Amino acid sequence: MTQRSPKATAERNRTLDLASALVRGAVAAGLGLGSLTVLVMVVWICSPYPDSGPGGVLRAAAGVWLLAHGAGLVRPDTLSGVPAPVSLVPLLLVLGPVWLAHRAARDAAEPEEGRTRPSQAGAFCAVTAGYLLVVAGAAACARGGSLRPDPDTLVFPVALVVAGAAAAGVWTAAGRPFGPLPSWSPLVLQEAIARTLFRDRAEAACRSAAAGVTVLLGGGALLVAVALGRNAGAAQDAFLGLAGDWSGRFAVLLLAASLVPNAAVWGAAYGLGPGFSLGTGATATPLGLDGTPAVPRFPLLAAVPDQGPGSLLNGAALAVPVAAALAVAWFTARRAAPADAPRAQAWSTRETVRVTLLAALGCAAGTALLTAVAGGPLGTGALREFGPVWWLAGPAALAWTAGLGVPAALLLRLWRLRNPGWAWRRDVPEADEPPATERATARAAAAVEAEAEEKTEAEAVIGRRRRWWAPWRGRGGAAGVAGDAAPGGNAAPAASSVPAPGTPPDAAPGAPVGTVGPGAGRGDAGFEPYDFLPTDPWHEKDFREARWASLKRGSGGLMADFPADAADAADPVGPAAPAGPVDCADPADFAAGRPAPDPDRPGPTP
Repeated sequence: MTQRSPKATAERNRTLDLASALVRGAVAAGLGLGSLTVLVMVVWICSPYPDSGPGGVLRAAAGVWLLAHGAGLVRPDTLSGVPAPVSLVPLLLVLGPVWLAHRAARDAAEPEEGRTRPSQAGAFCAVTAGYLLVVAGAAACARGGSLRPDPDTLVFPVALVVAGAAAAGVWTAAGRPFGPLPSWSPLVLQEAIARTLFRDRAEAACRSAAAGVTVLLGGGALLVAVALGRNAGAAQDAFLGLAGDWSGRFAVLLLAASLVPNAAVWGAAYGLGPGFSLGTGATATPLGLDGTPAVPRFPLLAAVPDQGPGSLLNGAALAVPVAAALAVAWFTARRAAPADAPRAQAWSTRETVRVTLLAALGCAAGTALLTAVAGGPLGTGALREFGPVWWLAGPAALAWTAGLGVPAALLLRLWRLRNPGWAWRRDVPEADEPPATERATARAAAAVEAEAEEKTEAEAVIGRRRRWWAPWRGRGGAAGVAGDAAPGGNAAPAASSVPAPGTPPDAAPGAPVGTVGPGAGRGDAGFEPYDFLPTDPWHEKDFREARWASLKRGSGGLMADFPADAADAADPVGPAAPAGPVDCADPADFAAGRPAPDPDRPGPTP
């Protein structure tokens, strides 16, 4: 028996992956075509007066499916005998084929369990080829139908739409990386994409551009809804006049629903200023409707304004591009001066202007693309120009978003960087704070003054009760701050490097536990809030001996003369102060709230 080499196995797996990607593309195209065919068949079955048989319905469904990819159709059966083009693409139908192609490419490029990840280029080419095979079959099937595809539009834009959706799916499977570019791209672009700063600015510009386009479409849809509400009677008459039975009205309703995104784009173009064409001699703008429109009877077209000059209500449509420009400025300013970053990391004025201009350019490009596909000819006469003009709507969007977006972005940046607005951000470290050495000097000086005031108050305070929840308060001040030498010859420590339990992080050494306020925490010159604490020397031998000597001195000679046991040092807090003669008590004990020691009662052993 012969055994396959690893190289042959790898080649076989690669071939299987490519074949699987090809099948995925064909299945995605088949699903889209099949679902649309089922819908057309249902409408045909419900129609009481069908014009053709099942073969004609299948050909019409194939033509409509190709129209959803951007292909131009030709209607040969006209009253004049001249074939009429139909290039108005219902944008709602585009979502289905694009999503299916995107999903097929994403699934083909993702690695499966137990297999290596396929080549991204191979997955893209295989999915695109499989999808286009079904497109070619549908075009051949629709050639003898009532809606015949234009062969020139099968390459552009049909093939371009499929390739773009597949490329987006492969990019999604790779994690949506922003680079690196292919090796055949210009070296300048490769170097620019490799920089993190460039990628961040480009991402911010893309997000701002997408926000501007979204606001434009939303504003256009609002304009259409308001216009339809004002002309609801005309829209109802057009809807009822196109079909007399419920199946025909259902078909008209489906067609109107698929053209709703187109109406939103038309409304956005109307708000931008250039408006849209209603034939070769009529144009609707906020200034008015010029010429005689060649408008077919359709419910959505009832929103078209009346002939004559525009009113103030028509001029209110100019608020749509203003809102889009403000959206671009707001999203840019949020990245230029983020709320979770210090002032030093904010963008400069030049960077803010540059990113805003890039976002305005992207918004203009998106608007031009949408207006180009939202309209199209519906005939050879007056209806050969129907819809917005992309080469007018794109520059208008650029003028609005750049002219208003740049000043608005700069003003928003200044507003977010103002001192009152920045002061509430306590959790953000400021870049222009004084150095740590200056703060340390100021804290040290304040600690000396605070210590002197505490000693003065401690001499005057007598008879305070001991707090049972914190009997150790003042122990560090009594033993460590005084700095008296112990009988054993070891000097008492000045202060522990770690604040006592209950002390805030910025509390000064020797300060009472729980002290808060501006005067607390200024004795530790090198301490920063939320910094790592040093190692606690509480259990070291020298510190235990110093504590034992301090307790012995405060007990009035009642404590034994032997060093503290190691087991006694297990309590990091320490025992309460023993009682002793009043004249031997430390003033710091009175400052901490402990009562005067009783000479007749021995103190507790540590």
